[in-house]
Amino acid sequence: MLDNINFHEFIIRSIAVLVAIIPHEMAHGFAAYLCGDETAKNDGRLSLNPLHHLDPIGTICLIFFKFGWAKPVMINPNNFRDRKKGTFFVAIAGVLTNFILAIISVIILKHMHLNEFMQELLLSIFWFNIILGVFNLIPIPPLDGSKILFSFLPLKYEYYLIKYERYGYIILLLLIMSSTLDKILVPMVNFMINLIGKIV
Repeated sequence: MLDNINFHEFIIRSIAVLVAIIPHEMAHGFAAYLCGDETAKNDGRLSLNPLHHLDPIGTICLIFFKFGWAKPVMINPNNFRDRKKGTFFVAIAGVLTNFILAIISVIILKHMHLNEFMQELLLSIFWFNIILGVFNLIPIPPLDGSKILFSFLPLKYEYYLIKYERYGYIILLLLIMSSTLDKILVPMVNFMINLIGKIV
């Protein structure tokens, strides 16, 4: 695995992963706080400290295999002023943050004269934010896409999201191992790249 990536690439990918993951997780926690739940705030998840957000195995997978995960942000929907709206905003906050960071990185690349290292870094930040944002839109628990979907359904269906969430990990693992995930992600990634190209 290490033979396929040199130290220069490792540094760039590591920084890009931090830029993608930490704001994503902070956005979840901050959205929950704005919606009335202080669980994430009390857990220290509104911090820029990577140690509060990174899952060691998930981070390594993201650096080397371009998919991975962070520590889940704990929230209590019962504290939301509006449970349905709160669930939606908390779920979408991380994804939107990734796409905003991708847009910012493209704008900087386009309008500033940068050295080669910064160009590679910003390009990597762009890719990891796009991939993380798109990946989380897949409507399979525990990904954000499933919570966005269930926020539009009656509350009684939230029981099924909680009940079957543990099976979502198995489904995701099977998708990854069978290369089916690529068939799902590639069209979504291309769509987002084209959309950001039009926006910028």
